[in-house]
Amino acid sequence: MSFLLPKISSKSDVDHVIKTTAEVVLVLRFGRDDDPVCLQLDNILAKTSHDLSKMAAIYLVDVDKVPVYRQYFDISYIPSTVFFFNGQHMKVDYGSPDHTKFVGSFKTKQDFIDLIEVIYRGAMRGKLIVQSPIDPKNIPKYDLLYQGV
Repeated sequence: MSFLLPKISSKSDVDHVIKTTAEVVLVLRFGRDDDPVCLQLDNILAKTSHDLSKMAAIYLVDVDKVPVYRQYFDISYIPSTVFFFNGQHMKVDYGSPDHTKFVGSFKTKQDFIDLIEVIYRGAMRGKLIVQSPIDPKNIPKYDLLYQGV
């Protein structure tokens, strides 16, 4: 299903999309097209993209082609999903130490839809961090890796 979503493969393209996407949540999925977990997430993103078209713009970013963003967002696990609204990085409190990105795949389409709705509503109110509506059992657990510290 990843062929249904637009792909970004350069830093300048990522910069352009972040700067020009307005009044909707920008969803950037960092990963690889041949990774099974990325494909599972891409399936959920593709199935929900039409339903969320008034609230979100979804793009796939090849993590190997944008090392600057890989380092900036500390992407050590893929897939990692990052959210923006009007050029502002939106953070989500998932009950984990890292609020900057969602790591792994969403368990259900509804989890992703609920998260986008909460981010959208919070961003429209001027918030830069929102509380995750996803059941903690459905949030993948991982340890933070601090590379080069």
